[in-house]
Amino acid sequence: MEPLYYQTPYVKEFDAIVTACRPAKHGFEVELSQTGFYPEGGGQPSDTGRIGEVHVTHVEEKHGVVVHETDAPLEVGSTVHAAIDWEQRFSNMQQHTGEHIISGLIHAAYGYDNVGFHMGHDEVTVDLNGPLNWEQLKEIEKKANAVVWANLPVQVTYPGEEELKTIDYRSKKELTGQVRIVEIPGADICACCGTHVDYTGEIGVIKVLSLMNYKGGVRFSMLCGDRALENFEAKTEQMQTISNLLSAKPEKAAEAVSHLKEESGRKDGEINHLWQRILTMQADVYPQGQKALAVFEQGMTPVLVRQFANLLLEQEKGETVLVCSGDDASGYNYTAGSLGRDMRAFGKELNARLQGRGGGSTQMVQGTFRASREEIEKVFQELARIEA
Repeated sequence: MEPLYYQTPYVKEFDAIVTACRPAKHGFEVELSQTGFYPEGGGQPSDTGRIGEVHVTHVEEKHGVVVHETDAPLEVGSTVHAAIDWEQRFSNMQQHTGEHIISGLIHAAYGYDNVGFHMGHDEVTVDLNGPLNWEQLKEIEKKANAVVWANLPVQVTYPGEEELKTIDYRSKKELTGQVRIVEIPGADICACCGTHVDYTGEIGVIKVLSLMNYKGGVRFSMLCGDRALENFEAKTEQMQTISNLLSAKPEKAAEAVSHLKEESGRKDGEINHLWQRILTMQADVYPQGQKALAVFEQGMTPVLVRQFANLLLEQEKGETVLVCSGDDASGYNYTAGSLGRDMRAFGKELNARLQGRGGGSTQMVQGTFRASREEIEKVFQELARIEA
Protein backbone atom coordinates (compact mmCIF):
# COMPACT_ATOMS: atom_id res chain seq x y z
CA MET A 1 0.00 0.00 0.00
CA GLU A 2 1.24 3.52 -0.80
CA PRO A 3 2.39 5.61 2.17
CA LEU A 4 0.19 8.55 3.10
CA TYR A 5 2.62 11.07 1.60
CA TYR A 6 1.94 9.44 -1.79
CA GLN A 7 -1.77 8.69 -1.30
CA THR A 8 -2.54 12.23 -0.17
CA PRO A 9 0.47 14.54 -0.64
CA TYR A 10 -1.54 17.35 0.96
CA VAL A 11 -1.91 15.50 4.28
CA LYS A 12 -1.11 17.85 7.16
CA GLU A 13 -2.16 15.73 10.14
CA PHE A 14 -2.84 12.05 10.72
CA ASP A 15 -3.21 9.41 13.44
CA ALA A 16 -1.03 6.32 13.76
CA ILE A 17 0.15 3.65 16.17
CA VAL A 18 3.75 3.66 17.41
CA THR A 19 5.16 0.30 16.32
CA ALA A 20 8.78 0.80 17.42
CA CYS A 21 10.92 3.25 19.39
CA ARG A 22 14.63 2.95 20.13
CA PRO A 23 17.46 5.24 21.25
CA ALA A 24 19.58 6.63 18.40
CA LYS A 25 22.59 8.87 17.86
CA HIS A 26 20.49 12.03 17.53
CA GLY A 27 17.63 11.20 19.89
CA PHE A 28 15.21 8.37 19.12
CA GLU A 29 14.07 6.41 16.08
CA VAL A 30 10.30 5.96 15.86
CA GLU A 31 8.31 3.76 13.47
CA LEU A 32 4.59 4.22 12.87
CA SER A 33 1.79 2.05 11.51
CA GLN A 34 1.35 4.66 8.76
CA THR A 35 3.02 7.99 8.04
CA GLY A 36 2.53 11.18 6.10
CA PHE A 37 6.12 12.30 6.78
CA TYR A 38 8.19 12.21 3.61
CA PRO A 39 11.61 10.55 4.10
CA GLU A 40 14.64 12.29 2.60
CA GLY A 41 15.36 11.05 -0.91
CA GLY A 42 15.81 11.99 -4.55
CA GLY A 43 17.32 15.36 -3.64
CA GLN A 44 14.28 16.36 -1.56
CA PRO A 45 14.75 16.99 2.19
CA SER A 46 12.64 15.08 4.67
CA ASP A 47 9.59 16.52 6.36
CA THR A 48 9.72 17.73 9.95
CA GLY A 49 6.96 18.33 12.47
CA ARG A 50 5.54 16.69 15.60
CA ILE A 51 4.33 13.29 16.72
CA GLY A 52 2.27 13.87 19.81
CA GLU A 53 4.36 16.27 21.88
CA VAL A 54 7.77 15.30 20.48
CA HIS A 55 9.57 16.98 17.61
CA VAL A 56 10.38 15.13 14.40
CA THR A 57 13.77 16.45 13.26
CA HIS A 58 14.50 14.14 10.34
CA VAL A 59 12.89 11.24 8.45
CA GLU A 60 14.57 8.57 6.35
CA GLU A 61 13.84 5.15 4.92
CA LYS A 62 15.88 2.24 6.30
CA HIS A 63 15.47 -1.22 4.79
CA GLY A 64 12.07 -0.29 3.39
CA VAL A 65 10.77 1.18 6.66
CA VAL A 66 10.22 4.90 7.27
CA VAL A 67 12.09 5.93 10.42
CA HIS A 68 11.33 9.20 12.22
CA GLU A 69 14.10 10.83 14.28
CA THR A 70 12.58 12.48 17.37
CA ASP A 71 13.91 14.44 20.33
CA ALA A 72 12.05 12.29 22.88
CA PRO A 73 10.73 8.71 23.11
CA LEU A 74 7.18 7.53 22.40
CA GLU A 75 5.39 4.58 23.98
CA VAL A 76 5.19 1.56 21.69
CA GLY A 77 1.56 0.59 21.07
CA SER A 78 0.21 4.05 21.80
CA THR A 79 -1.97 5.93 19.34
CA VAL A 80 -0.52 9.30 18.43
CA HIS A 81 -1.60 12.34 16.47
CA ALA A 82 1.05 13.67 14.10
CA ALA A 83 1.33 17.07 12.44
CA ILE A 84 3.64 17.85 9.52
CA ASP A 85 5.34 21.23 9.12
CA TRP A 86 3.08 22.10 6.21
CA GLU A 87 4.82 25.32 5.21
CA GLN A 88 8.05 23.41 4.66
CA ARG A 89 6.33 20.45 2.97
CA PHE A 90 4.36 22.60 0.53
CA SER A 91 7.42 24.67 -0.32
CA ASN A 92 9.37 21.47 -1.03
CA MET A 93 6.54 20.34 -3.32
CA GLN A 94 6.71 23.65 -5.18
CA GLN A 95 10.50 23.44 -5.56
CA HIS A 96 10.45 19.81 -6.71
CA THR A 97 7.71 20.23 -9.30
CA GLY A 98 9.34 23.44 -10.53
CA GLU A 99 12.63 21.62 -10.96
CA HIS A 100 10.87 18.90 -13.00
CA ILE A 101 9.42 21.52 -15.35
CA ILE A 102 12.70 23.29 -15.98
CA SER A 103 14.75 20.07 -16.25
CA GLY A 104 12.20 18.57 -18.63
CA LEU A 105 12.23 21.62 -20.88
CA ILE A 106 16.03 21.65 -20.97
CA HIS A 107 16.07 17.95 -21.83
CA ALA A 108 13.56 18.49 -24.64
CA ALA A 109 15.41 21.51 -26.05
CA TYR A 110 19.04 20.41 -25.68
CA GLY A 111 19.02 16.72 -24.76
CA TYR A 112 20.90 17.30 -21.50
CA ASP A 113 20.24 15.17 -18.42
CA ASN A 114 19.81 16.35 -14.87
CA VAL A 115 22.70 14.52 -13.17
CA GLY A 116 22.54 16.21 -9.78
CA PHE A 117 19.77 17.82 -7.73
CA HIS A 118 19.83 19.33 -4.24
CA MET A 119 17.03 21.19 -2.53
CA GLY A 120 18.26 23.62 0.13
CA HIS A 121 16.34 26.44 1.79
CA ASP A 122 18.32 29.24 0.16
CA GLU A 123 18.44 27.68 -3.29
CA VAL A 124 17.74 24.59 -5.35
CA THR A 125 20.73 23.47 -7.42
CA VAL A 126 20.58 21.41 -10.62
CA ASP A 127 23.58 19.90 -12.41
CA LEU A 128 23.42 19.27 -16.17
CA ASN A 129 25.77 17.18 -18.30
CA GLY A 130 26.01 19.75 -21.09
CA PRO A 131 26.79 23.45 -21.69
CA LEU A 132 24.19 26.16 -21.34
CA ASN A 133 24.55 29.95 -21.36
CA TRP A 134 22.57 32.53 -19.42
CA GLU A 135 20.45 33.62 -22.39
CA GLN A 136 19.42 30.01 -23.08
CA LEU A 137 18.58 29.44 -19.42
CA LYS A 138 16.49 32.61 -19.28
CA GLU A 139 14.52 31.42 -22.32
CA ILE A 140 13.89 28.10 -20.53
CA GLU A 141 12.76 30.03 -17.45
CA LYS A 142 10.25 31.94 -19.57
CA LYS A 143 8.82 28.70 -20.98
CA ALA A 144 8.76 27.11 -17.51
CA ASN A 145 6.65 29.93 -16.10
CA ALA A 146 4.26 29.61 -19.03
CA VAL A 147 3.77 25.98 -17.93
CA VAL A 148 3.16 27.17 -14.35
CA TRP A 149 0.54 29.71 -15.40
CA ALA A 150 -1.21 27.19 -17.65
CA ASN A 151 -2.13 25.39 -14.40
CA LEU A 152 -1.57 21.94 -15.87
CA PRO A 153 -2.32 18.77 -13.88
CA VAL A 154 0.65 16.92 -12.39
CA GLN A 155 -0.07 13.24 -13.01
CA VAL A 156 1.43 10.37 -10.99
CA THR A 157 1.18 6.82 -12.35
CA TYR A 158 2.71 3.38 -11.85
CA PRO A 159 2.96 1.83 -15.34
CA GLY A 160 3.35 -1.90 -15.74
CA GLU A 161 6.61 -3.32 -17.05
CA GLU A 162 5.45 -3.55 -20.66
CA GLU A 163 3.84 -0.11 -20.67
CA LEU A 164 6.96 1.40 -19.10
CA LYS A 165 9.01 0.23 -22.08
CA THR A 166 6.91 2.44 -24.34
CA ILE A 167 7.36 5.59 -22.23
CA ASP A 168 10.22 7.98 -22.92
CA TYR A 169 10.91 9.21 -19.40
CA ARG A 170 13.85 10.87 -17.65
CA SER A 171 15.74 8.90 -15.01
CA LYS A 172 19.18 9.24 -13.39
CA LYS A 173 19.64 5.46 -13.14
CA GLU A 174 18.40 2.12 -14.39
CA LEU A 175 15.26 1.19 -12.46
CA THR A 176 13.82 -2.18 -11.55
CA GLY A 177 10.51 -3.14 -9.97
CA GLN A 178 7.64 -0.71 -9.70
CA VAL A 179 8.48 2.71 -11.15
CA ARG A 180 6.66 5.88 -10.09
CA ILE A 181 6.21 8.23 -13.05
CA VAL A 182 5.47 11.94 -12.60
CA GLU A 183 4.19 13.63 -15.76
CA ILE A 184 3.52 17.28 -16.53
CA PRO A 185 1.86 17.33 -19.96
CA GLY A 186 4.03 18.97 -22.59
CA ALA A 187 6.82 19.74 -20.12
CA ASP A 188 8.25 16.63 -18.48
CA ILE A 189 7.87 12.95 -17.76
CA CYS A 190 10.22 11.56 -15.15
CA ALA A 191 10.71 8.70 -12.71
CA CYS A 192 10.52 10.29 -9.25
CA CYS A 193 9.99 9.40 -5.60
CA GLY A 194 9.28 12.95 -4.40
CA THR A 195 6.13 14.82 -3.46
CA HIS A 196 4.56 17.24 -5.94
CA VAL A 197 1.76 19.77 -6.26
CA ASP A 198 -1.45 18.68 -7.98
CA TYR A 199 -1.45 21.56 -10.48
CA THR A 200 1.44 23.59 -11.85
CA GLY A 201 -0.28 26.87 -10.95
CA GLU A 202 0.40 26.12 -7.28
CA ILE A 203 4.12 26.67 -7.93
CA GLY A 204 3.43 30.39 -8.41
CA VAL A 205 6.66 31.35 -10.13
CA ILE A 206 9.99 29.79 -11.13
CA LYS A 207 13.09 32.00 -10.85
CA VAL A 208 16.60 31.10 -11.99
CA LEU A 209 19.25 32.68 -9.75
CA SER A 210 22.70 31.73 -11.04
CA LEU A 211 24.66 29.67 -13.57
CA MET A 212 28.21 28.31 -13.46
CA ASN A 213 30.37 25.79 -15.29
CA TYR A 214 30.59 22.53 -13.36
CA LYS A 215 32.24 19.17 -14.08
CA GLY A 216 32.06 19.45 -17.87
CA GLY A 217 28.50 20.75 -17.78
CA VAL A 218 26.76 23.46 -15.81
CA ARG A 219 25.16 23.98 -12.41
CA PHE A 220 22.31 26.45 -12.00
CA SER A 221 20.36 27.51 -8.96
CA MET A 222 16.67 28.34 -8.79
CA LEU A 223 13.77 28.93 -6.42
CA CYS A 224 10.00 28.60 -6.71
CA GLY A 225 6.93 30.03 -5.06
CA ASP A 226 7.25 31.73 -1.69
CA ARG A 227 11.00 31.11 -1.50
CA ALA A 228 11.46 32.89 -4.82
CA LEU A 229 9.44 35.81 -3.45
CA GLU A 230 11.56 35.92 -0.27
CA ASN A 231 14.71 35.93 -2.40
CA PHE A 232 13.32 38.74 -4.55
CA GLU A 233 12.34 40.80 -1.50
CA ALA A 234 15.82 40.41 0.03
CA LYS A 235 17.49 41.47 -3.21
CA THR A 236 15.09 44.39 -3.61
CA GLU A 237 15.99 45.64 -0.12
CA GLN A 238 19.70 45.29 -0.93
CA MET A 239 19.24 47.15 -4.21
CA GLN A 240 17.31 49.93 -2.48
CA THR A 241 20.07 50.30 0.12
CA ILE A 242 22.74 50.39 -2.59
CA SER A 243 20.72 52.92 -4.60
CA ASN A 244 20.38 55.17 -1.56
CA LEU A 245 24.13 54.99 -0.88
CA LEU A 246 24.85 55.87 -4.50
CA SER A 247 22.10 58.52 -4.71
CA ALA A 248 20.88 56.75 -7.84
CA LYS A 249 17.65 55.14 -8.99
CA PRO A 250 17.65 51.31 -8.72
CA GLU A 251 17.67 50.95 -12.52
CA LYS A 252 20.76 53.22 -12.64
CA ALA A 253 22.63 51.48 -9.81
CA ALA A 254 24.94 49.42 -12.05
CA GLU A 255 25.88 52.52 -14.04
CA ALA A 256 26.57 54.42 -10.80
CA VAL A 257 28.76 51.59 -9.49
CA SER A 258 30.69 51.57 -12.77
CA HIS A 259 31.36 55.32 -12.45
CA LEU A 260 32.35 54.87 -8.81
CA LYS A 261 34.73 52.07 -9.75
CA GLU A 262 36.34 54.24 -12.44
CA GLU A 263 36.71 57.13 -10.01
CA SER A 264 38.18 54.82 -7.38
CA GLY A 265 40.67 53.49 -9.93
CA ARG A 266 41.78 57.01 -10.81
CA LYS A 267 42.22 57.91 -7.16
CA ASP A 268 44.14 54.70 -6.51
CA GLY A 269 46.48 55.66 -9.34
CA GLU A 270 46.97 59.15 -7.90
CA ILE A 271 47.58 57.75 -4.42
CA ASN A 272 50.07 55.23 -5.75
CA HIS A 273 51.92 58.02 -7.61
CA LEU A 274 52.13 60.05 -4.40
CA TRP A 275 53.38 57.02 -2.49
CA GLN A 276 56.14 56.47 -5.05
CA ARG A 277 57.27 60.06 -4.51
CA ILE A 278 57.14 59.56 -0.74
CA LEU A 279 59.14 56.32 -0.95
CA THR A 280 61.77 58.00 -3.12
CA MET A 281 62.12 60.88 -0.64
CA GLN A 282 62.22 58.45 2.29
CA ALA A 283 64.95 56.41 0.60
CA ASP A 284 67.08 59.54 0.23
CA VAL A 285 67.27 59.76 4.02
CA TYR A 286 69.40 56.62 4.30
CA PRO A 287 73.09 56.57 3.32
CA GLN A 288 74.39 53.93 0.95
CA GLY A 289 76.57 50.97 1.81
CA GLN A 290 75.14 49.89 5.17
CA LYS A 291 75.60 46.25 6.06
CA ALA A 292 72.17 45.89 7.68
CA LEU A 293 69.38 48.44 7.27
CA ALA A 294 66.12 48.13 9.25
CA VAL A 295 63.36 50.62 8.47
CA PHE A 296 60.08 51.04 10.37
CA GLU A 297 57.16 52.94 8.82
CA GLN A 298 53.47 53.53 9.54
CA GLY A 299 50.46 53.05 7.28
CA MET A 300 52.11 51.05 4.51
CA THR A 301 50.30 48.17 2.87
CA PRO A 302 52.26 44.92 2.32
CA VAL A 303 52.63 45.95 -1.35
CA LEU A 304 54.20 49.30 -0.39
CA VAL A 305 56.45 47.61 2.16
CA ARG A 306 57.75 45.35 -0.60
CA GLN A 307 58.17 48.24 -3.04
CA PHE A 308 60.16 50.23 -0.47
CA ALA A 309 62.42 47.27 0.27
CA ASN A 310 63.04 46.85 -3.47
CA LEU A 311 63.87 50.55 -3.83
CA LEU A 312 66.35 50.50 -0.93
CA LEU A 313 68.10 47.47 -2.42
CA GLU A 314 68.19 49.01 -5.90
CA GLN A 315 69.81 52.14 -4.45
CA GLU A 316 72.30 49.98 -2.51
CA LYS A 317 71.27 51.44 0.82
CA GLY A 318 72.07 48.15 2.55
CA GLU A 319 73.49 44.72 1.84
CA THR A 320 70.51 43.27 3.69
CA VAL A 321 67.34 45.36 4.09
CA LEU A 322 64.30 44.95 6.34
CA VAL A 323 61.21 47.16 5.99
CA CYS A 324 58.39 46.89 8.54
CA SER A 325 55.03 48.64 8.87
CA GLY A 326 52.78 48.35 11.92
CA ASP A 327 53.12 48.62 15.68
CA ASP A 328 53.97 46.55 18.74
CA ALA A 329 50.30 46.02 19.66
CA SER A 330 48.96 44.68 16.34
CA GLY A 331 52.19 43.35 14.83
CA TYR A 332 54.18 44.20 11.72
CA ASN A 333 54.06 43.43 8.01
CA TYR A 334 57.59 42.96 6.78
CA THR A 335 59.72 42.47 3.68
CA ALA A 336 63.38 41.51 3.91
CA GLY A 337 65.73 41.34 0.93
CA SER A 338 69.37 40.95 0.02
CA LEU A 339 71.46 40.79 -3.12
CA GLY A 340 74.09 38.59 -1.53
CA ARG A 341 72.55 36.06 0.83
CA ASP A 342 69.94 33.26 0.74
CA MET A 343 66.87 35.00 2.12
CA ARG A 344 64.84 31.81 2.47
CA ALA A 345 67.10 30.56 5.24
CA PHE A 346 67.40 34.09 6.66
CA GLY A 347 63.62 34.55 6.67
CA LYS A 348 63.07 31.17 8.29
CA GLU A 349 65.36 32.17 11.17
CA LEU A 350 63.65 35.56 11.51
CA ASN A 351 60.21 33.92 11.69
CA ALA A 352 61.38 31.37 14.24
CA ARG A 353 62.71 34.04 16.61
CA LEU A 354 60.07 36.73 16.11
CA GLN A 355 56.80 34.72 16.03
CA GLY A 356 56.72 35.33 12.30
CA ARG A 357 54.88 33.86 9.37
CA GLY A 358 55.77 34.12 5.71
CA GLY A 359 58.21 33.13 3.02
CA GLY A 360 59.48 34.01 -0.42
CA SER A 361 62.42 33.60 -2.78
CA THR A 362 66.19 33.44 -2.33
CA GLN A 363 66.33 37.24 -2.85
CA MET A 364 63.31 38.42 -0.87
CA VAL A 365 60.89 37.20 1.83
CA GLN A 366 57.77 38.78 3.30
CA GLY A 367 55.26 38.09 6.04
CA THR A 368 54.28 39.22 9.53
CA PHE A 369 55.95 39.47 12.94
CA ARG A 370 54.32 39.29 16.37
CA ALA A 371 57.15 40.97 18.27
CA SER A 372 58.19 44.43 19.43
CA ARG A 373 60.18 46.85 17.30
CA GLU A 374 63.08 46.56 19.70
CA GLU A 375 63.13 42.75 19.41
CA ILE A 376 62.85 42.87 15.60
CA GLU A 377 65.73 45.33 15.24
CA LYS A 378 67.93 43.36 17.63
CA VAL A 379 67.38 39.98 15.94
CA PHE A 380 67.68 41.42 12.42
CA GLN A 381 70.95 43.22 13.14
CA GLU A 382 72.34 40.11 14.80
CA LEU A 383 71.48 37.80 11.89
CA ALA A 384 72.36 40.29 9.14
CA ARG A 385 75.87 40.82 10.49
CA ILE A 386 76.61 37.11 10.25
CA GLU A 387 78.48 36.55 7.00
CA ALA A 388 76.28 35.07 4.28
